Amino acid sequence: MIAPEQTLADLLDAAAQADRGALTFIEGERDELTLSYGQLLRRAFGILWHFQQRGLQPGDAVILFTNSNEQFVDAFWACQLGGLVPVPVTVGISDDHRRKLLKIFSALERPCLYTEQALLSRMASFLTEAGQQALAQRLSEAALVVDELADISQAGTRHVGTPDDRAFIQFSSGSTSDPKGVVLTHRNVLTNIRAIAEGYGQRQDDVALSWMPLTHDMGLIGFHLAMVAYQQQHHIMDTRLFVRRPLLWLEKAAEKRATLLCSPNFGYKHVLKLFESRGLEGVDLSAVRLIFNGAEPISASLCRQFHRAMAPLGLAANSMFPVYGLAEASLGVTFPEPGAALSSVEIQRHSLRVGASWEAAKPNAADAVEFVCLGRPIRDCELRIVDHEDQALASGLVGHVQIRGGNVTAGYHGDQPPAASVFTADGWLRTGDLGFDHAGELVITGRDKDIIFVNGQNYYPHDIENVAVMLEELELGKVAAAGVSRAQEGTDELLLFVLYRDAPEAFPDLARRLRGLVNEQTGLEVAQVLPVARIPKTTSGKLQRHKLAEDYLNGAFADFLAQQAALNGASEHGAADAATLEETLRTICNSVVVDRAVGLDDNLFEIGISSLALAQIHARLEELYPGAVDIADVFDYPSIRELAAFMQSGPGAED
Repeated sequence: MIAPEQTLADLLDAAAQADRGALTFIEGERDELTLSYGQLLRRAFGILWHFQQRGLQPGDAVILFTNSNEQFVDAFWACQLGGLVPVPVTVGISDDHRRKLLKIFSALERPCLYTEQALLSRMASFLTEAGQQALAQRLSEAALVVDELADISQAGTRHVGTPDDRAFIQFSSGSTSDPKGVVLTHRNVLTNIRAIAEGYGQRQDDVALSWMPLTHDMGLIGFHLAMVAYQQQHHIMDTRLFVRRPLLWLEKAAEKRATLLCSPNFGYKHVLKLFESRGLEGVDLSAVRLIFNGAEPISASLCRQFHRAMAPLGLAANSMFPVYGLAEASLGVTFPEPGAALSSVEIQRHSLRVGASWEAAKPNAADAVEFVCLGRPIRDCELRIVDHEDQALASGLVGHVQIRGGNVTAGYHGDQPPAASVFTADGWLRTGDLGFDHAGELVITGRDKDIIFVNGQNYYPHDIENVAVMLEELELGKVAAAGVSRAQEGTDELLLFVLYRDAPEAFPDLARRLRGLVNEQTGLEVAQVLPVARIPKTTSGKLQRHKLAEDYLNGAFADFLAQQAALNGASEHGAADAATLEETLRTICNSVVVDRAVGLDDNLFEIGISSLALAQIHARLEELYPGAVDIADVFDYPSIRELAAFMQSGPGAED
């Protein structure tokens, strides 16, 4: 059990002294590196020496911007040992990710950038093309390049911190607005780690396996820091490897006899898609006792589908562990009882109003929406449901979810947004979520401010709208972004509604260009671009995005979508000749890979395509040619010309 007054650095010290447990990095089917906690401690001290040689002092920020989990972990613990403040930032392929890094770099006071030469060079090219040579120079001067650290044998000097020092900063997503930096102290994180371990019934013989990125709080806190705290065996699989080979996650779980797994909603769907076509032989999942499911709205039907598929492999029927948390809470807020059956409630969609009782849906009702029950508040974290005036509501009424406790942040970096807008007068944090209490368990019904969930990440509608209005035809207030979750299918969709009163035949071209722009700028796939005669607004002029999303779910656009499907079907029929198919594939690749043009004979992997880009290309292919290409086929036919030939001659060629 960890003591309440320790820092994160103390956890690694204790783990190294205990001489039990270890960390394994999984980079491929046969590419692994295992480190004892003693080895990890020594490596971290070696990295710290280089930080201190650069003149970094306790309290200084270090942006961790690397594709390598191994490099990330070394640098993260080096920061903890030296009293530095690590700032994890996701490496992505889109301009959105690059801009986010630059905004964070500018928001911090003289940060160090811990990164790879290839990533630094890419950023320099991006800034040079934008005419920002001065910023490129500043970035270069701030960088500590991992590739150049050949010798880490010299140990840095240990800093003795306090529980209320900053442990690290987690920045939110944001493509055009300033990302929010959630400041977490050692006390916040350690309080939550103790509660998490108690909440899932931590066992000394637990073995954890995660593919979640370390820039995500579930990956970092739940499946790394918590494991170090209790000196446990755990494995971190490269996220890009999971995207390319999702079934390897289960194969490794069986090989390692993992007892704890985790994934957000979209991960299960990603696994099932390949599992249903290829299956798994010789895989035994009977050791798995809990699979954490969080980070985005949870689909009960997808949970059940996943369990049905995995039951022949020995996966326990009640292993799904749906949880609720957020970065401001360090990580966890509510957990169910370990081993309990999945619990859910079906509600009439239109009855979900703040301050009102929800109505149970009738069997097989079209307006029914199913929500998963997410358990009770974990230790040291309180939760309440309130009305619009922050007054507590009776049990069962829908309202705003608020939390407080030792795990909850005291605010954001630079007080942005101001603490007064985030905390109530009596000290409760406004989560921005809506929900209610059902038989003592929390049920989350949605986001107060229409935050859009896609693939485990949250995005702000106004960010996407600001990208959309880069098209000359559009302007703010005349385009609205909204997200909808189809619980039965376990999918999330990004919708764009455009105020449109011109010739109908010109709209498909506008929609095509808008889809391409949003994907290029943010990396997001737009499910539908829909024309509307008006965009509803409040009396104060705020867009009422939720009304448009409700219209979509209620079938208001069914006729339009049917017409579009008919037109698309007609245009695609007879277009399977080699030249046209190759050109279609090249258009798809070049809309995703934005930093270079992809030729017909370029090997996608030799030109350095990322796993995320590969997943996006496959998603586009699935849209146009459903079932024609597995993600694994791209590995077998890695050039546009080869893939086109396979598609013409493969089993789905006629379709």
